[in-house]
Amino acid sequence: MALSGVADLVGRVLAGRYRLLAPIGTGASGRVYIADDVTLRRKVAVKVLHPALADDAGFLRRFRTEAQLAASLHHPNVMAVYDWGEDGVPFMVLELLEGGSLRGMLDHERRLSPAQAAHVGRQVAGALEYAHSRGLVHRDVKPANLLFDEHGIVRVADFGLARALAEASWTEPAGAVLGTARYAAPEQGGAFPLDGRADLYALALVIIESVTGRVPLVADTPLGTLAARSRGAVVAPPALGPLGAVVERAGRSDPADRYPNAATMEAALGDAEDALPPAAALNLAGIGTMVEDLNPTALPRSRRSAFDQDAGDDEHDDGIEILDEPEFVDIARERRRVPWAGIIVTMVAVVALAAAGITLVRAPGGSSAVPNVVGLSASSADAGIQRVGLGVETRFRRARAPKGTVIEQGTRPGVWQADGKPVVIVVSRGPKPVRFPDLAGQPLDTATATLQQLGFVVDATTAKHDEQVPAGTVIASDPTGEASPDSVVKLIVSDGPLPRTVPDGIAGGSYAAAAAKIEAVQLVAVRADQFSDTVPIDQVIGSAPGSGAQAPRGSQVSVAVSKGQDLVAIPAGLAGQPIESASRSLQALGLQVVVQGNYAPGAKVLASDPPSGTKVKRGSTVRLLL
Repeated sequence: MALSGVADLVGRVLAGRYRLLAPIGTGASGRVYIADDVTLRRKVAVKVLHPALADDAGFLRRFRTEAQLAASLHHPNVMAVYDWGEDGVPFMVLELLEGGSLRGMLDHERRLSPAQAAHVGRQVAGALEYAHSRGLVHRDVKPANLLFDEHGIVRVADFGLARALAEASWTEPAGAVLGTARYAAPEQGGAFPLDGRADLYALALVIIESVTGRVPLVADTPLGTLAARSRGAVVAPPALGPLGAVVERAGRSDPADRYPNAATMEAALGDAEDALPPAAALNLAGIGTMVEDLNPTALPRSRRSAFDQDAGDDEHDDGIEILDEPEFVDIARERRRVPWAGIIVTMVAVVALAAAGITLVRAPGGSSAVPNVVGLSASSADAGIQRVGLGVETRFRRARAPKGTVIEQGTRPGVWQADGKPVVIVVSRGPKPVRFPDLAGQPLDTATATLQQLGFVVDATTAKHDEQVPAGTVIASDPTGEASPDSVVKLIVSDGPLPRTVPDGIAGGSYAAAAAKIEAVQLVAVRADQFSDTVPIDQVIGSAPGSGAQAPRGSQVSVAVSKGQDLVAIPAGLAGQPIESASRSLQALGLQVVVQGNYAPGAKVLASDPPSGTKVKRGSTVRLLL
């Protein structure tokens, strides 16, 4: 989109160091340029914010705070902030990522498969968890802020910038707020403090759009969009497959119903990724050729190859003097330092943060660049640091990060350090376990509420029959007693006793024998006498439920016992009665009446067939003779 009011600054040098070469992107708050860092002789990205923000004291105060926080983030999936400052306009210096953005991919109709979306989403969730654990909520997760390096590894950009812009008095161009609202959680329309669950909601919308090309629950206005999201939860399109359940939970209206944190969502995305076919390589919308074309002061090819993360060690030129730096570098002092005349300071630290490990450029003179190992496992970090010739000193501390993950390093990435000198890494022991009571014997609803109040995710999908524990009651939990915060606690729930099988061989015998068999399997026999034309009196006809059927333990089984045929006796004294009264007597016994002779009202019955006293089946026909 075009942005009025932002001048084209190509050719300008900011802070005496960053020469702007060409714009590569424009957004609501500013413009991004490819730039030369003339001090370190490397390509960087410089985000120049709107000139009107330079006069906004509230924004500048927040911008300085947020830029310092963003510059302190070191994670494989967070865009590195190298520098920031104010030179007529506020600006930030970022690592240059040549793979382009997810927005660029979608604008070129390059949608992701569910497997690719799960893979990218898991990396983004890991970056969010890292930032959230340090008190930093992004507030503006969207495709334009998800950028890729040339290997397809995603970085989350603009941490802290949304909160700084929120304090600005400058009004953004028409449509800018709408663009942000497209990915906003419903609570972002209120005055309440936001937490990391708003970022998880936005990530769910981005995942859906990356697969389908459409953002759900978008109205014509920002207020309409937020209102729609407050009324209804996100419904996953069928195209997402196993990803659907993940985005639906993250996209619920009430933050309390979403994942409790980004780490839990990251694990859920990992499970979805495991259930999908392997993800193909991303079809990136990169800017690599533009970087090559905008290199008028390019180094010889042998030196530029150092920027290729796939290059071998033998391709790098060792003829560059390297200036050693202290272990901990003050960022503000670094910005103010003027390069010494006659000394070329070159610092190339290329970190390939992939499962295969870390490849770094070695410096001459017995020193090496410290790699960025925050976010890696302790073993991967140890191997990567030792691979470049540095030592490792490991310390441990309780933290929200998963156990065994590096959460801090004592020497900043990119600093040159003497070979063999140890790099201090701080490894997470995991969060302090949270204790919970013994849940055995509690109703499932009660146990679930107890765990959720303590911040756990409850899995109550495991059920088993138990002869002692009533149905719907917790038998046990896994783990028992304590668990890491926000982890999954599995509840094993009783389905009640095993069902019983109604025994065979009870028909034709006595009721007593049938009852004994039924009660032997812990069912209750109930006698039900009934007429039968075929089964002799006092013999069992059958049962309900029938033999072989399943019935809950302790439930009743009705045993039908024969009373023989249903017979009635033709009453005496029919002869001499008026035909009307005789007919009524027979019909009251369930018999059918046929009259033979000359009928007249009040005519007397001469005889019946069969005669009085004879037993016949109920429903039989009796003839009355006149």
